[in-house]
Amino acid sequence: MWRLRSDRLVIPSAESALPGRSEPMPVPERHFVNGRPLAPPYPPRLERAIFGMGCFWGAERRFWETPGVWVTAVGYCGGFTPNPTYEEVCSGLTGHAEVVLVVYDPALVSYEGLLRLFWENHDPTQGMRQGNDAGTQYRSAIFTVSPAQKKAAEATREAYEKELRRARYGKITTEIAEVPPFYFAEPYHQQYLAKNPLGYCGLEGTGVACPSSLASGQRVGASDRGRE
Repeated sequence: MWRLRSDRLVIPSAESALPGRSEPMPVPERHFVNGRPLAPPYPPRLERAIFGMGCFWGAERRFWETPGVWVTAVGYCGGFTPNPTYEEVCSGLTGHAEVVLVVYDPALVSYEGLLRLFWENHDPTQGMRQGNDAGTQYRSAIFTVSPAQKKAAEATREAYEKELRRARYGKITTEIAEVPPFYFAEPYHQQYLAKNPLGYCGLEGTGVACPSSLASGQRVGASDRGRE
């Protein structure tokens, strides 16, 4: 049996992470809000993005409310434990972050538009926490599915950090990495705030606007689509 450790602010090594399991989490057939399929395969015109912004309940709602987003799901990403449970992720012994999978139509919303929503709706300078939520699972993260997404994420990070510095915030701590396996979270976490309108949402931005002219100058479109 694993134990809840007191220090959850350090990502464990692959050797010390929990072993997990081979059985995947059951996934609801449909999105609770829009009724679309939650799991792949998705229509071929669509693209994927994965973001960690602290507690995934409020972050998911931000994205499903965004025009051009086709479906969203919450899950775990960036660690070592296969098919983890929520309790295991909260122990700090998996290395995973709580994340939102965003499946979107690039003809209706650009990846840069999603990045702007990401940067402006949480504080990316807080390290292993968001507000009162502390732990490695609450870190800020962007997991990219193509070189073009990585370039856009890094360019907007640089541009937004300049704005944050002017507002006397610290250095951005957001992890930007090529997407590792994404594991769906438990069914009760999916679209949680639609099922529980009075549920907890600790998502807060800094109040600093992302620059209207992104540093990359390039739209990440269908030709740059990442593949599974």
